[in-house]
Amino acid sequence: MISKWKLTGIIATGIIVLMIPISIVLHSPSTQSYQKQAKFVGGKECVSCHQREYELWKGSDHDRAMMVANDSTVLGDFNNVEVEFRGQTHKFYRRDGKFFVYTEGIGGKLTEFQITHTFGVRPLQQYLIPFDKGRYQCLPIAWDSEKNRWFDMAGMVYSEEELKPDSWFHWTNQSQNWNGMCAECHSTNLQKNYDLETDSFNTTWSDINVNCEACHGPGSDHLDWAKLPESSRDYDGNMGLVLKTSETTSKQYIEACAPCHSRRTSFGPNEHQDAEYYNLHRPQNISPPLYYADGQILDEVYVFASFTQSKMYMHDVRCNDCHDSHSIKFKFEDNALCTQCHRPEEYDTFQHHFHKYANEKGELVKNKFGEMIQVGEGALCKTCHMPGNYYMGIDFRRDHSFRIPRPDLSLKYNVPNACNDCHADKSYQWSEDWIKKYFGERKKFTYASVLADGYLHKENADTSLNRLIKNDLYPEMVRATALSYLSAYNSPAADSVIIEMLYNIEPLVRERAIDAFNTDDARQLIRIIFPLLNDPIKMVRISAASKLFVVGKEFFTEEQFKKMNEVLEEYLQTLNYTADFPTGKYNLGNFYSNKSDIVKAEKFYLDAIRMDNNFYPAKSNLALLYYNQGKLKEAENLFLDLIQNHPEYTQGEYYLGLLYAEQKKYKEAAEVLEKATLKSDVNPRIFYNLGLIYQYLNNNSKAETSLLKANQLSQNEFDVLYALADFYIKAGDYTKAMNYAEELKIKFPSNPAGLEIINYLKESQTRLK
Repeated sequence: MISKWKLTGIIATGIIVLMIPISIVLHSPSTQSYQKQAKFVGGKECVSCHQREYELWKGSDHDRAMMVANDSTVLGDFNNVEVEFRGQTHKFYRRDGKFFVYTEGIGGKLTEFQITHTFGVRPLQQYLIPFDKGRYQCLPIAWDSEKNRWFDMAGMVYSEEELKPDSWFHWTNQSQNWNGMCAECHSTNLQKNYDLETDSFNTTWSDINVNCEACHGPGSDHLDWAKLPESSRDYDGNMGLVLKTSETTSKQYIEACAPCHSRRTSFGPNEHQDAEYYNLHRPQNISPPLYYADGQILDEVYVFASFTQSKMYMHDVRCNDCHDSHSIKFKFEDNALCTQCHRPEEYDTFQHHFHKYANEKGELVKNKFGEMIQVGEGALCKTCHMPGNYYMGIDFRRDHSFRIPRPDLSLKYNVPNACNDCHADKSYQWSEDWIKKYFGERKKFTYASVLADGYLHKENADTSLNRLIKNDLYPEMVRATALSYLSAYNSPAADSVIIEMLYNIEPLVRERAIDAFNTDDARQLIRIIFPLLNDPIKMVRISAASKLFVVGKEFFTEEQFKKMNEVLEEYLQTLNYTADFPTGKYNLGNFYSNKSDIVKAEKFYLDAIRMDNNFYPAKSNLALLYYNQGKLKEAENLFLDLIQNHPEYTQGEYYLGLLYAEQKKYKEAAEVLEKATLKSDVNPRIFYNLGLIYQYLNNNSKAETSLLKANQLSQNEFDVLYALADFYIKAGDYTKAMNYAEELKIKFPSNPAGLEIINYLKESQTRLK
């Protein structure tokens, strides 16, 4: 089950011109030839030759990722059991060998549903129910397979408001839809097959669970290779396997697991034939609201971006160093897993962790979840270096960024630390005092503070961000996230670093650099971003295309425009693939809005709103679409809806104020914009527009105050400086007008406005003499 939607652009950006063709590095020529002809044969074909691997895999979480519901697969109690959650009684029972539940359905009506499939197994098992149009939905009540009880998973994850029948999060709606939310990582060769026209699914798979071909790719060529006489087999290649899982770099190995173990946007179905992760997916930044400001896990994020910010990752540790590749079990128990690499005589000692061992006397402590922690837990490496959270109600997952506990960062940024996770009754300062006592005052540099300062837009944080981004000793995930923060700092040094990173060897860094690059000069945008349309990585190409999409055709050569449209077609395919989500329909609305296809843009925005009425980005863009079309009443209604029902949306008063000003309702515009100035993240343009509106209302005192405030908040805005010069000319204060005209001339030398105002003022002063 996926937790709440978060507003994230489906495609961010990408970049590169000059670089090693990464696709060549990742794929041998023999692998490329297999890709064109290999077919899925089913995991059962592998057993006869790979009995040991099969026995390890059998019964694993991958094996039982999804199964047909029957007596041997269903763990839950269906023996005419009744349970009550949130004041409602739910019944679980069998009939004619089938499994049924009587629970709240569409519109809140109590309904009988047949359960056809199990989903997952440990520590909980979910159940799938078929609906119309090929949809399967995940029941919100799940089975706790460790405590052998039913539990209200949805009630533990969502608020009462979010569980109402008309909410996107209600189990009968798209948030809990198996086809789009969950399916591709629980079955092999999963084809979602969403039909945008009919809003329906025809989802298929080759193996119902996560089988051999999910990791090794379609196996027909490998079977052909195995049938050859041993003397005729080629052992120099990949033995007919499409995807290499041996003799790979640690990075390649980790990215083989990443398609399912990452919080990401997918560009299309995972055909299990492309070893390059970034041709298929775009991972999210290690930023709020998915992560804490320092990069620790917060939401349900599936390991990849946590692990790839760790020192382990940078030292070539890979998944199968700790987990068996087939059983998924730990290779060793407790600290023995870590002492494979870390010297036990140094690290598995009291002098390192300062906690008692399990066989020693001590007091239990209550952690932040209200659980009693046994003596000895503090001596385990994972307790201090891999703290975690509960997801899906009862599923405890650990942070794989392998951090040193830093209570000092908790004091500074209000982020968690492992000490207070266990000692929940103590303060951050208490923990920090003990850390200083045991380890001294000195602290090692950590990128976590740089990221947190960047996220908070701290003054001068761009200097540290620049150094972090340029230092390739830090993980690409960290540097990519830092790039996203750097874009908020408008400085020559920041711009230089962003442009430099467009040519970085790492696709993720290039892609985030595209997103971070900003210019009002269309020709400069084309000159710098256009070459990246030829990037070997799909994520980078389509990000470059989306960046260039807003530029008018007149700025491109014929060949350039043709190339951009080729890549835009790739981009459109990715949008169509995710169109079963509100975000997907929203992005299609943006796509067609940029193409000036107003009819389609309006349709997709409305479809997104119908799917999730709380998805305010679609309402905002539809309101702006109406505004630009002159449909002011429709736009006004949407802005009023946004202001009233979406407090997290902070631009409603600003746009509504502009709309009233457009209608020459200056008094109403001023009232609404004044409310907008009270927001925590106030837009400097609000004060600029207030200044103009107060001039219409002949309130020069408030006009001057507003324009000066706009200039204070954003000192390099041409419009604000021009408005101040104009204001003081009209007020007869030529001295102040001259000051702002001079500033215009210095800051915007290519614009003649500053010089024209200066000449006008000089001529006026001459006439007055």
